Amino acid sequence: MADDLRGEPQAVQLVEAWHTNNRINLLIIDGITDEGLKASLSTRGGRDVARQFAHLHNVRVYSLEQRAKELVGDLTKFESKYSPTRDELKEALNASADVIATFLTDLLEGKPKRRAMRKGFFTNFAYYIAHESHHRGGIMLTLKQTGHMPHKDVSYGIWGWDQR
Repeated sequence: MADDLRGEPQAVQLVEAWHTNNRINLLIIDGITDEGLKASLSTRGGRDVARQFAHLHNVRVYSLEQRAKELVGDLTKFESKYSPTRDELKEALNASADVIATFLTDLLEGKPKRRAMRKGFFTNFAYYIAHESHHRGGIMLTLKQTGHMPHKDVSYGIWGWDQR
């Protein structure tokens, strides 16, 4: 990560923003207790915190399957009822973040066989960030309401994009 990207091309800055988004996910995962990863507000078998993070990875893979199939490679989705471990989540999210970064770069460079959303590249990028931010909010609410709120370094750290 560069300390100052102001001199970098906008494509580099955009990909760095994507990787920062992923580092925020990892910050939260590292700040959650094992019990917190299992926490859920659902009374009917909904996703626990680990499965919510798994959903982020699965949506990334699904998007790649639809928009750049040959980039999927060894990426696999988690089973819907499987609650992954901390290490499995971090490995999967890092791997899918790297491939999404490649996809975004390919889109910007106009590579063939890459399909952005109908409204274009920036809508695609904004969707990825909005989707993950939405779920991070749900995760933080779940942690708070179940008594597993991470340390303030994490709850405030999710806003420190310049430091991540």
